[in-house]
Amino acid sequence: MALTETWLKANHKKLRDKAFEKTDRDGLSVRLSPKGKVTYTLRYQYFGKAGRVDIGSYPLMSLKEARTEAQRLKKKLEQGHDPKVIRLVEKQAIAGASTLNKLFTDWYQSYCTDNKKNHHEIKRSFELHVLPKLGKLPVEKITLHQWLDILEEQAKIRPGIADRILTNSKQLMKWAVKRQLIPVNVLSDINAKEDLQIKKNEGSRSLSDEEIKLVWCAIEKSRMSLKNKIFLKLCLMYGCRNGELRQAKKSHFDFSIDVWTVPPENHKLGKTTGKPLIRPITEGAKALLQEVFALSVKSEFVFTNSGSDQPMGQGAPLALPYNIMQYLRRHMDYNMAHWSVHDLRKTARTNFSRLTEAHIAEVLLGHTIGGNSVWRVYDHYDYLEEQKKALNNWSARLTELTQETTSV
Repeated sequence: MALTETWLKANHKKLRDKAFEKTDRDGLSVRLSPKGKVTYTLRYQYFGKAGRVDIGSYPLMSLKEARTEAQRLKKKLEQGHDPKVIRLVEKQAIAGASTLNKLFTDWYQSYCTDNKKNHHEIKRSFELHVLPKLGKLPVEKITLHQWLDILEEQAKIRPGIADRILTNSKQLMKWAVKRQLIPVNVLSDINAKEDLQIKKNEGSRSLSDEEIKLVWCAIEKSRMSLKNKIFLKLCLMYGCRNGELRQAKKSHFDFSIDVWTVPPENHKLGKTTGKPLIRPITEGAKALLQEVFALSVKSEFVFTNSGSDQPMGQGAPLALPYNIMQYLRRHMDYNMAHWSVHDLRKTARTNFSRLTEAHIAEVLLGHTIGGNSVWRVYDHYDYLEEQKKALNNWSARLTELTQETTSV
């Protein structure tokens, strides 16, 4: 007679003198221990040899679930697989499944640190917002909804952080799929704009002459640290990417020949070209650099985090424009339209167009000239003299504008 749930319930934990086995159907049976433990067992023939495998225990597995599992294993048997081996492999896969903690560590150490300049910020974002909630889970068991719970929460309050987590989580999962560590990347079709409503502000902000005067005046008069004042001034003077300054070491500046060398790992095109950026050091820039060198005597880096010998973090410059705008509002009753540190780069580029030829302006910014990769391959000239002339003209223009701030 076939098994029933009623019979199983009646015999579960029922003491007996010896073990007992009762058959069901299709090779399924249950084995009852003297202490009343009920174990489902599948009996089968594999290439003429009798085999058996335990598939679960009652009541954690219902009779219906046991019959379904027995049918699944018998289907595998028909395909030439040994059910016992199938169960063993599946258990090992579960036991050996990578948690998100482990996968993130492997990806971070083998890929992230060598390929991403902001890898410290990426690690910090995961440690704060992702790993505490999902870190101990097997990666392939983490559902899309679990990922979205984190991403959507951050998108509401910190869209920049949400975008960073999504971008790097997708790369992490893609890396794992390629190495067959997980079967699928559940985030592959998630888009920051469409799914998280994160709008990236490309912006076309460039400070006018009047705004340059006001910003410079606020930099001079505010209680901002001297290091941050110099950082903003140099960003405006050079039109450089702020990361090129944040990661700059003192050894990159040669005051004997007045040249600033930005190594390939510190600028955007470096990974592609393998070449440094060569920039002249103007007299005004030299005075500022020597001043900030004295503020970080114990560090090899020019700009450091407060109380540290480590380079200024990626997020450190983000608040500086806000502080300037707040100063102008409170002390000069001027509500300035929002701008970012990157907008100082756009401001410099706009003014370079007035002071030099277009290709020199692009060299100053560290761009590929005209977007032409062929030009980069064949033209190895550093345009150092031309850059110096343009920067001196821009410095003179800044001096002319900012001298007027004394009357502001």
